[in-house]
Amino acid sequence: MKSYFLKALLINVFSFYFLAIYAQEKQQLTLEDIWVSRKFSPEYVYGIRPLANGNTFAQIVDGNLVVFDFKTGNELKTLVQSSDLIPEGDTVALPLYDFELSSDETKIIFATETEPIYRHSTRSAYYVLDLKSKKLQPLSANGKQQLATFSPDCQKVAFMRDNNLYITDLLSDEETQITFDGKHNEIINGAPDWVYEEEFSFSQAFFWSGDSKKIAFIRFDESKVKEFQMTYYGELYPEHYKYKYPKAGENNSVVSVKVFNLENGKTVTMQTGDNEDIYIPRIAWTTDPEILSIQRLNRHQNHFEILFANASSGESKVIYEETSPWYVDITDDLHFLPDGESFLITSEKDGYNHIYLHNFKKNTTRQLSSGQFDVTTVFGYNSKEKKVYFQSATPTPMDRNIQSVDLKGNMNSITFESGQSNAVFSSDFSFFVNTHSTINTPYYISVRDKKGTTLRVLKDNSKLKARVSEYQLPEFEFFEVVDSSIRLADGQQISLNAWRVLPPDFDPSKKYPVLVYIYGGPGAQTVNNAWGGSNNLWFQYLAQQGFIVVSADNRGTGARGVAFKKMTYKELGKYETEDLITTARVLSQLPYVDAERIGVFGWSYGGYMASLGITKGADYFASSIAVAPVTNWRYYDNIYTERYMQLPSENADGYDQNSPINHVGKIKGKYLLIHGSGDDNVHYQNSMEMINALVKANKQFELMIYPNRNHGIYGGNTRLHLYNKMTHFLEETLKKN
Repeated sequence: MKSYFLKALLINVFSFYFLAIYAQEKQQLTLEDIWVSRKFSPEYVYGIRPLANGNTFAQIVDGNLVVFDFKTGNELKTLVQSSDLIPEGDTVALPLYDFELSSDETKIIFATETEPIYRHSTRSAYYVLDLKSKKLQPLSANGKQQLATFSPDCQKVAFMRDNNLYITDLLSDEETQITFDGKHNEIINGAPDWVYEEEFSFSQAFFWSGDSKKIAFIRFDESKVKEFQMTYYGELYPEHYKYKYPKAGENNSVVSVKVFNLENGKTVTMQTGDNEDIYIPRIAWTTDPEILSIQRLNRHQNHFEILFANASSGESKVIYEETSPWYVDITDDLHFLPDGESFLITSEKDGYNHIYLHNFKKNTTRQLSSGQFDVTTVFGYNSKEKKVYFQSATPTPMDRNIQSVDLKGNMNSITFESGQSNAVFSSDFSFFVNTHSTINTPYYISVRDKKGTTLRVLKDNSKLKARVSEYQLPEFEFFEVVDSSIRLADGQQISLNAWRVLPPDFDPSKKYPVLVYIYGGPGAQTVNNAWGGSNNLWFQYLAQQGFIVVSADNRGTGARGVAFKKMTYKELGKYETEDLITTARVLSQLPYVDAERIGVFGWSYGGYMASLGITKGADYFASSIAVAPVTNWRYYDNIYTERYMQLPSENADGYDQNSPINHVGKIKGKYLLIHGSGDDNVHYQNSMEMINALVKANKQFELMIYPNRNHGIYGGNTRLHLYNKMTHFLEETLKKN
């Protein structure tokens, strides 16, 4: 017995010795590795476009548009060669980065000279290429365009320019203007204003009817929306930029829905009710080209309706509605079935987000998917098999897998892996491209059949895996934050999902500083079993420098059902801060954590939380980095803010009690405030008002402003500078001298 233990002890001693030597041979990560060389960037598959036959897809390869077989991967033909993209009179081919294929697959339209408008919207010089004749023509010679879209019959293209809608006839090259009142910062026809684009997540607001005879569009009258002004530096006299940005409680655009008839040239306004203080977050044609569906949402966003409007008369009626004691999330998970009498829609009304079948002829609704998990994406409907394909947060909220459900509610799992899977299905759902990763393994991209069987591998990121193995990168580990204070509204005790990264030479007999990373906003997650990219590499870099890095998904975050997500309603920041403090307190009780050296870092909503951590959580956090933070919800846009907080006039205490501006007097630790002066989303104003409060309270802090940088704070050497700044701050404030 003694001999056995002696051998075991010797084996362990030599194991630790060789591991130490092995660790020393490993390369150390640098910030330049992450933000300059990009040597850890994974391989990915971009731009797969399934073709109508169900067996093939088109993809841009080295500037050419090539058709591949889903099953075999064989290259079948080249639709477009770069030589096809040389405009008349030129010698250089136009670049092909993206494209739209006409429904008959005989033409493509693509953008050049693209410039941004807001976060998602752009304007470009579009070209149309006939794949048979190889005729290449500019869409318009009268200025850059937006949102160029083929008609279903492939004979016309509709687009926007200068806030108006136009149509180009591809046979005659004739351009026709169909709206005339568009004006910058006043009237927009066919595209959303800033706040709709940002918070309802769409950039196109016009759509062809199925028979190509009509165009439905949303008209935004933002003339009464207040302007926000930003200053851009770099010239002798800085440039001033103004745009419409409705803050919480302020006027929104007045929206109306209109249908233009190409045959008679008339425009009809759809009836959406007398109340103008509403939202129209989506419109879509039904399978009947005379019937337009309109989604209507009240200002509080807790009463959702779908209207069917007659395209010729404008008359409408409500065919579906849903109410919530909190709010109703808007998604793109509305799919009209070919039977002409029903549609699929997702709803959280049973406590989790699930798929429902609504028959609008019979006014009946049936739940299809079920269980204690959230449906996260609906990929589409296979009309032949009568199955819906979707992604779900299974088997845990950190994972994502692909499933199907038939119209009788029979569910089937297609992928089963731990980690997260996402799919691009062929047009008939026979195949899909599956992109899978875990928090510790980069993307593995494969083609699978509808049963989930892998047919071939597109990218395995073996080179990146080999490179990672050359470095001393500690792995992420999942755990749970458990404390009796973490409860739902009904009193049920729960735990928080979390991950941690330990130093590669971790010694449990030592005490380490800790950085808590947080986002924390409604429906979001930082604790995902998916490849995290550069930010996660930075956390591993910090672990190499002797930090423990932790993140926990507080109450209010996503993929755990309604009771968990919507508990923060009308009190943004309250429960999230409680959970942030609880996480720090639980960590401080661990024997290898130095309770005096716990810091917090967050960006955007996370910057808001990091600011609350160093103020309301002053007894638990020694330092805080807040990047682009909201500091009072009164300064943020109304669609997002009022969804969770109602109007400031209705919930003043909710706005003020959890604003870090009102708690700066509690700060004991070190605070680093970072913002881009060109942030059109979370305005620089938030940090300026925070600074005013800090000065008034005589609280010292550090400040870094990045001129002209937007909410992402990037461009040129910016990210390297930013992460150097944050790293040095953490070393100075959390490490012992």
